[in-house]
Amino acid sequence: MTWRCILSTLPCMLCWGAVREEDMSVVAYEKDGRIARITLNRPEVMNAINDELPGALAAAVAQADADPGVHVMVLSGAGRAFCAGYDLTYYAEGNGAGEVTQPMPWDPIKDYRFMWANTQHFMSLWRAAKPVVCKVHGFAVAGGSDIALCADMTIMAEDAQIGYMPSRVWGCPTTAMWVYRLGAERAKRMLFTGDKITGRQAADMGLVLEAVPAEHLDDRVEELAARMATVPINQLAMQKLVINQAIEQTGLMQTQRLATIFDGITRHSPEGIHFKERAEAVGWKQAVDERDQGTWDWTANAEIPKGNR
Repeated sequence: MTWRCILSTLPCMLCWGAVREEDMSVVAYEKDGRIARITLNRPEVMNAINDELPGALAAAVAQADADPGVHVMVLSGAGRAFCAGYDLTYYAEGNGAGEVTQPMPWDPIKDYRFMWANTQHFMSLWRAAKPVVCKVHGFAVAGGSDIALCADMTIMAEDAQIGYMPSRVWGCPTTAMWVYRLGAERAKRMLFTGDKITGRQAADMGLVLEAVPAEHLDDRVEELAARMATVPINQLAMQKLVINQAIEQTGLMQTQRLATIFDGITRHSPEGIHFKERAEAVGWKQAVDERDQGTWDWTANAEIPKGNR
């Protein structure tokens, strides 16, 4: 029997739900002794998020959380990167769920329901009773950073990059984990610029637990996971619940609701519509480059003169 928490879109701590075969195509699951290995599995697009990936991730987390033989989860990405964010070819160029790219006038609640479900799927990492260690190589950017920062601990390769570039246009980080990990001033520094930083910079800033040379990343994550796996599950769960409760009491869910609403607004603001139109006209790669390099005025929908950059 599968139980579902009536207050949430994701499986609660008591849920049991095996990962479906169709989910395995986008999220791989493996039990390795006391460790569950969950792997984002769209390597051909650097594990970019499509309609299926968030729910498949939550299903894998639910399976590990309900398995009495699993003590800790390790989350990683297949191929060259952890996660490159939402698949802009899938969404910005007019594919994927229509909820996030509605024509005007748009229905904000339709958009909110879709993105809130995704946010809660990512937050299954946070709400699972068991610890989750996230291993980041390559990139954890945009929506990919939302996933990585929902884990209990994130360890990065020193040369990996993390950032939320859509804060420049067409996005707001719906999990709001930047502020809860960094504090207000450093979160503003990251989200007012949309800059990417290296794993070493992220560790120095306090965004992630630590950064290690890329060739030592696997060993360091395994060392930490193996150490935690020797602790009884109930002890791990109690420590996690106490620590998370301290954060949740500051208004985490309310902040996430606001961020999710604003995320929809950013995609349907004049600037957001200009970004989507630009992506449809020149391709998302060029539009993203213009966004990240600061060469396009999204309000005027025109190139910024070089003298004004």
